[in-house]
Amino acid sequence: MSGLGLNLPNLISLARLLLVPLEIWLILAGRYGLAFWVLVVAGLSDALDGFIAKRFDRRTRLGALLDPVADKAMLISVYITLGVAHQLWTLLVILVVFRDILIIGGFLLMQLFAVAKHYDPLYISKLNTAVQIVLVGFVLARLSLDAAPGAADLVLGLIVGATTIASGLSYLVRWARILARSEQAL
Repeated sequence: MSGLGLNLPNLISLARLLLVPLEIWLILAGRYGLAFWVLVVAGLSDALDGFIAKRFDRRTRLGALLDPVADKAMLISVYITLGVAHQLWTLLVILVVFRDILIIGGFLLMQLFAVAKHYDPLYISKLNTAVQIVLVGFVLARLSLDAAPGAADLVLGLIVGATTIASGLSYLVRWARILARSEQAL
């Protein structure tokens, strides 16, 4: 991983971050079809910047920070905005946002109190992020077609809720184990 350079993958991540205000505005303005396509472009850009960074050895410290910040900013903003627009359950939005705050706070605490190192995301966390994206993509697509909520909304919402809770609890268990090991090392 090289220094702080602003290269093509980092510019793509930065562009994705700059799409967040547009996405929020499109949802609040009821332009759900365009909001859906902005979400698709954001997803494709995430895959593209990762591919370029790995394939052409363009990984940087800036990119390691900017990529997940852009991803979280987009996803959390979409959840909050769809919640404000009464298109997602308030409890689900709170769960999703709280889990991300928990993960960020836990990561910072691990850096302060345990062995400072990079911790890979848990499998349940990756699954949770995937179903979170599927849910908001589905809701935006449904809204763009002016269709009423149905059983798919309920099932996807329940899956997101369950994986969000499982992911948050899994991180708590991971951090407790790490802290217990670091305490034993003292």
